[in-house]
Amino acid sequence: MTGVQGAGHEPHHRHRGHRVAFVGASGNRLVGSRYEADAVGPPAPTALLLHGGGQTRHAWSATAARLAAAGFTAIAIDLRGHGDSDWVEDGNYSFASFAADVGAVADAIAAETGRRPVAIGASLGGLSSMVALGNRPGAFAALVLVDITPKMNMDGVADINRFMMSKAYEGFASLEEAADAVAAYLPHRPRPKSLDGLRKNLRERADGRLYWHWDPRFFDGPQPVNAARESQYQEFRAAAENIREPMLLVRGRSSELVGEDEVRDFRAICPHAEYADIAGARHMVAGDKNDVFARTILEFMMRRFKAAAS
Repeated sequence: MTGVQGAGHEPHHRHRGHRVAFVGASGNRLVGSRYEADAVGPPAPTALLLHGGGQTRHAWSATAARLAAAGFTAIAIDLRGHGDSDWVEDGNYSFASFAADVGAVADAIAAETGRRPVAIGASLGGLSSMVALGNRPGAFAALVLVDITPKMNMDGVADINRFMMSKAYEGFASLEEAADAVAAYLPHRPRPKSLDGLRKNLRERADGRLYWHWDPRFFDGPQPVNAARESQYQEFRAAAENIREPMLLVRGRSSELVGEDEVRDFRAICPHAEYADIAGARHMVAGDKNDVFARTILEFMMRRFKAAAS
């Protein structure tokens, strides 16, 4: 649902995540990175960062560091079938399974901290969080949707899916070949000088080739994420209609998935939700305009939670 994050953004100050693990709804292992909050003012809820399809937790490194510096512990996790988390044996990559995993992680965080986390989800992570919260009110303290709404431009979805699957089984001969593919797909984004971020999304197998670090059954397995596509809008809409917690939609103004029609539909469903439109960003908002994106998220978090705790 989102595609590769490219080189990503590394934390630009002292905050670094340390590895943590959670148990998903199917007993599956979910690996994360935890960024400890600076002691800035009253305690605040944890920010749970959930990446898009085909990405990993490393897509959030700069945003997580900014949140930690502002006093919010941030935990970014690899969703099932992605990054260092388990590829589930039964190949269940339905939205219901992702939502169940996200709910299980939220429960674990609440048990540890005594407070429900704020879910910040991009694309797949946003829809999974929306379904989880809509089905179980109170699962999160708030929800931030990053360039995703119940209604999507399906041509944009199809383009992203084609890119993701184009080399899923063939892989790449080198890191540079993978970088060329990303650059062709994201011509608007300057090519990074370092490919370290991209390297985190690839794994070398016994044949010496590099493959994306996500399970191809995500799209073509027995229970793929895009199954029952014709009925998913109603599922997403029903979940969104049931949410009363604070919400924020952050859209990339040039998004391939969320256009003006999709925004209008969302705001009619969730009139209480706040909305931010980031110029110069496409679907991968955090990667395209990370500084503006991070400021937008922090303003929402500080106003909603730091001020309330004072």
